[in-house]
Order: sequence, then structure tokens, then C-alpha cells
Amino acid sequence: MRFTIVTIFPDIFDSYINESLFKRARKDNIIEVNSCDLRKFSADRHRKVDDKAYGGGPGMVIQIEPVYRAVKSVKSKIRKQKLKARTILFSTRGKKLDAKIAKRLSKYDELILICGRYEGVDERVAQYVADEEISIGDYVLCGGELPALVTIEAVSRFVPGFLGKSESLEEIKGSYPVYTRPHEFYPVKNRSGNTKSASPWRVPAVLLSGDHKKIDEWRKTHSSK
Repeated sequence: MRFTIVTIFPDIFDSYINESLFKRARKDNIIEVNSCDLRKFSADRHRKVDDKAYGGGPGMVIQIEPVYRAVKSVKSKIRKQKLKARTILFSTRGKKLDAKIAKRLSKYDELILICGRYEGVDERVAQYVADEEISIGDYVLCGGELPALVTIEAVSRFVPGFLGKSESLEEIKGSYPVYTRPHEFYPVKNRSGNTKSASPWRVPAVLLSGDHKKIDEWRKTHSSK
């Protein structure tokens, strides 16, 4: 699966997607992540991609023209390869990203992710260029780059081979408390030489029992699924 991020900060993603599961998945050709520099599609000789909002108000707005040109360029390559693609604009007015949406988006061959900045993106991008708008929460960020990373990770988890085992999906196994060694932990002493707790912090006894039926029941009881 391929992700193309339309942004004015094409290098901002490098450190994250070159680590951990992303690094392995890209090496194994499970996913591909590309950045599309929006400024390269500006008609302005200074590569300007924003302008003042009609009607007045603070801040600048990303223009329709460079976004249209960038997405058109990406889509021209997609058409040649006959890929199934979807274009997404990140917006506070968009549908809230959840596992159901991420799973649906994982069925596409390519996602084109448009990252806004400043006071937003010309509304004609939402009307005529994007297929849908997505939000990652009821709060405002400085741009669409973090939502793009969140979406890429949420979607990639549903791409076969990304996690290694489909059982690793919390949507399948549920989300429950997990523990590891040591089974008893004594808090570090403070400057006075006393511990914060007189007794150790223990792992629930059922998880040490070896009784997998009881362990499964405990996990179901404590699961948020």
C-alpha cells in the first residue's frame, strides 16, 4: 500500500517512518510512504502557496491551485498504474478517525493525504479535490502533518504483514492490562531512604497461574473491546 503526503514540510516525516515497524514494512515493500512538496506546484516565483482570506480575518489560507496541481500530478501516476486511490483532507470538520474508517481505507492501493497549515485550506479543496475529510480529534493542531502520521499508522496496522501477526490487532484481541517481569516490583527509595510503598507492586496472581482459561476470562473482564 502507498501513502502520498501533500505538505509544505516534505522532510518532517523522515525520522518517524524510518524507525521500528515502518522501517521494516517499507524495506519489505509492504507499504510505501512518499512526500509531495506542495511548494513545487506553486505558480508564484517565490513558491508561495498561501494568501489572505476573502472577507478578511487573521492568518493566511492555503490556495486551491497548488493543491489541485499536486493532487492531479499524483493521480496521473496512479491512473497509469491502474490503482484504487482515495484523497483525504485533514480538517476539524471531518469524520472522526476510528478503527472502522482505518480498516476501510486499508482496502485502497494508495491514499493521498492533504495537509493544511495556517488558517486552513481553501474550501474548494474539500468540495472538488478531496474525496473525504478526516479529523483525529476534537482539538486544533498547527497543521495536517501529525494527523497524516496518525492515519498512516492506523491504516497500516490493517495491511497484511505490517504487524507480523493479525492477532496483534487490539481490535481482534481487545485492549487489556499487560505485565512483565519482575512479578514483584519495589519502588526506588527516595532521598530519605524510604520507599513510597511498604509493599511491592504485584502482578495479578491469575496471570502467573498458568491456567489459560482463567487468564482468558480475566483479560475479557478487563478488556476495553
